[in-house]
Amino acid sequence: MENAEELKLLGFWVSPFVLRVEWALMLKGITDYEYVDEDILHNRSSLLLELNPVHKKVPVLIHKGKAIAESLVIVEYIDETWKNHPLLPQDPYEKARLRSFAIFAEKLIFDSYNASWSQGEAKEKLVKSIIEAFEKIEEEIKGKTFFGGESVGFLDIALGWISLWLPVWEEVGSFKILDSIKFPGIASWLQNLRSQPVIKERLPPKERAVKFYQERRIVRMGLVN
Repeated sequence: MENAEELKLLGFWVSPFVLRVEWALMLKGITDYEYVDEDILHNRSSLLLELNPVHKKVPVLIHKGKAIAESLVIVEYIDETWKNHPLLPQDPYEKARLRSFAIFAEKLIFDSYNASWSQGEAKEKLVKSIIEAFEKIEEEIKGKTFFGGESVGFLDIALGWISLWLPVWEEVGSFKILDSIKFPGIASWLQNLRSQPVIKERLPPKERAVKFYQERRIVRMGLVN
């Protein structure tokens, strides 16, 4: 088990990117690490600014004094460092395919968040684009328990934000993407994902997340400073 003094995670309680890292650590059985919740909206710590001076973003994982940024990069680092419960397959082609799909799907997080505060034609275009992307995700997951097989893996972690953040943004922005009739494979996958203790135990309370993003929506729409 890794010594907590050698492993530290800089995060933010409602960040889906941070939760990816926490899920990966927990799937590896690593729970003894120091977690630092950053005030990324108002007062980033000097440590975060030192370790990620360009983007000033979380998550940042510090392992044995070395800092790693970007959530999917961190997840791969965790998978390569701790060999139990592999998150990516050994086959080079399949590994590359899952990585490629994760890159394709990454834009969806930002589009879905932007749809929660956008209006008019811009919002309609975003929602249409998201639905088209979800059709591709449906093709990928149909007939499977998880994207990588019978256990939670890399692509499940990459797309795990759909389990909470998309419903939250749908509620905040009054739009609809998730439809169990249109996307039965995704609906089944979400049920499987949420049933995993490692996944559901780290999800922030939905009500608190809705309140947070409602407040962010007001800011983004320029109604308050």
